Amino acid sequence: MALAGGGGGGHVRGRRRARKRPLSEINVTPLVDVMLVLLIIFMISAPLLNVAVPVELPKTDASAVDSSDDPVVISIKRDGAIYVGESEVSFDRLVLTVAQAAGSDGREKAVSVRGDGRAPYQAVARVMARLSSAGFTKLNLITDTAGGAPTDVEG
Repeated sequence: MALAGGGGGGHVRGRRRARKRPLSEINVTPLVDVMLVLLIIFMISAPLLNVAVPVELPKTDASAVDSSDDPVVISIKRDGAIYVGESEVSFDRLVLTVAQAAGSDGREKAVSVRGDGRAPYQAVARVMARLSSAGFTKLNLITDTAGGAPTDVEG
């Protein structure tokens, strides 16, 4: 008796393994997730980066402002003396003198502050704060547009 070996036709029953095809698409979902997390981190941390940054204020290259009427000009000398037009005034009488110089326009008249480059910053800031709190809304700070170094001239 002869035993017949395996099904003779070479046909194997069972599952065929499917061939793995190369993946041709890139999954961008993880990339989008990472980018959103980074965006949130930067949005939260960016406002915190500019605290207490030391700066040197440069001379300005700003152009002149066109104005149809002449503003009231306040000058602050190196020693802190305050002038409205060409007459010297005390800090206490500053608002009254500027209001008189403004005339009928009152608090809507443009006011230009000319501070000496070597004048104490506090003197210029006090003058502008006093005028602002008194209701003058059009305050201008006049700067040197020449761009050169200031000369050592007494005046």
